[in-house]
Amino acid sequence: MTVKNKHLIYLTGFMGSGKTTVGPILANTLGYSFIDIDQEIERISGRRIPELFSMEGETGFRRIEHEALMTASRSAECIVSLGGGTIATDENIAVIVASGILIYLKADLDQIVKRLRNKTNRPLILSPDGSTLPEPLLRERITQLLALREPYYARADIVISTDDRRVGLTIDEIVRQVSRY
Repeated sequence: MTVKNKHLIYLTGFMGSGKTTVGPILANTLGYSFIDIDQEIERISGRRIPELFSMEGETGFRRIEHEALMTASRSAECIVSLGGGTIATDENIAVIVASGILIYLKADLDQIVKRLRNKTNRPLILSPDGSTLPEPLLRERITQLLALREPYYARADIVISTDDRRVGLTIDEIVRQVSRY
C-alpha cells in the first residue's frame, strides 16, 4: 500500500462543480498554496483555453494539461484544482492517485446545466461555431462527458456533493474528511 502525500490535495469534478471556487478558499483555510490547472495551461501555452483548443485541438490541450499536472504533482502543501477532464486518462489518474488525496466535487446534472448554460469559455460544451448549445443539446453533451469521466471520478478518496450547498459548508466538510488522512 502506498502512503498518500497528505499535503497535496486534488479537486476533481465536472465543469461547474465548484473546483475553482472551493480551491482557493480551501487553500486559505488550510494555509496551503493553490494551483488551478486551467490557469497553468494558459500560462504555459500563452493562450486562453478556447484559443488553444481552436489552434491545437483537444490533443494539444491534453498534452499541455499533462505537463501542468506533472509540475503540480511535485508541489507540497497545495490544493490543485484539476480541469474537468484532467482525470480522464489512465496516465493522469495514476499521477494523481500516487501523489495526493483526490476529492471529487460532485454536482448533479441539473446543477451542472444550470451553472454552464451561458458559459462561452468551455470548448467541449460549445457548438462547432463556438456558440452556446441549446439546453437540450447541452444536457446531452454533459451526460455523454459525465459517462466517460465517472469511472475516473469514482477513484476519488473523498466525494463531496456541491448541489445547493453554501461554499463554507463544503469547505468544512472537506476539512473534516481530509483530517482522516
